[in-house]
Amino acid sequence: MLICFIRSIILYLLLILAIRLMGKRQIGEMEPSELVIALLIADLASVPMQDIGTPLLSGIIPIFTILAIELLLSVISYHSIPMRRIICGKPVILIENGKIVQKNMKKTRLTTDELSEHLREKSITDLSTVKFAILETNGQISALLYPQHQPLTPQDAGQVVETELELPVTLISEGSLLKQNLKVAKKTKAWVNSVLEQHHCTISQVYLFTLTRSGSICFIKKEGKE
Repeated sequence: MLICFIRSIILYLLLILAIRLMGKRQIGEMEPSELVIALLIADLASVPMQDIGTPLLSGIIPIFTILAIELLLSVISYHSIPMRRIICGKPVILIENGKIVQKNMKKTRLTTDELSEHLREKSITDLSTVKFAILETNGQISALLYPQHQPLTPQDAGQVVETELELPVTLISEGSLLKQNLKVAKKTKAWVNSVLEQHHCTISQVYLFTLTRSGSICFIKKEGKE
C-alpha cells in the first residue's frame, strides 16, 4: 500500500511537470496535437499507477519521450510555417462580409446551430452584424462586427479616460501578510497595522488588502469577522 502511495505521488508530480512544460493553456485553447499529447501522458501514467507489478520507469520513460517529442515539434513549428500548418492547421473563415461561407462550413463540419451557439456566447444574436467569423486552430470562433454594430467606447462618446493602468499589489490575502510584497509596495508592516487600526481589525480578519502605486486601497474584511 505504501509503495502504491509513493508511486502515485511521483507520477502525479511528473504529470504536473509535464503540463507546466507544455505551457499555460486551458483545455479549450489547446491545439489538436497538444490535446493528444495530454491524453497520452495521462494514459501512460495511469498504467504504473494502478499496476504495482509494472516498473515505474515503464511509465516515466514513455512520458518523457512523448513530452520531448512535443517540445521538439513546438520548436520546429515556431520556426517553420509549413510545419506549423501541418501540426496546428490554419484558421478557416466561416462568415465573410456578413455572409456565411457554406463551403467552409461543410469543410469544417460545423452546423449553423453550432455557429449560432458560439456567437450567442459572445452576445451576438444577429448574424448580419458579423463582418468576419473565423474558426481558429484551437477550435474557438472569433467574431468581428461591422463598425456600426461594435460596442460604444468612452472615446466614441467623447469622454476622457485615464490612460495609465496600475496593477495593485496584494499585501494581505485571506488573513496572511505577504511580506515580500511589502518591499514591492515600499511599505512597512507598521504602516499596514496603522491602516488596520483605522478599520478596527487585525491581519487575520482581512480577506483582501491591495494597494496601487497612486495609493488607492482595496480593503475587504472576512465575512463573519466583525
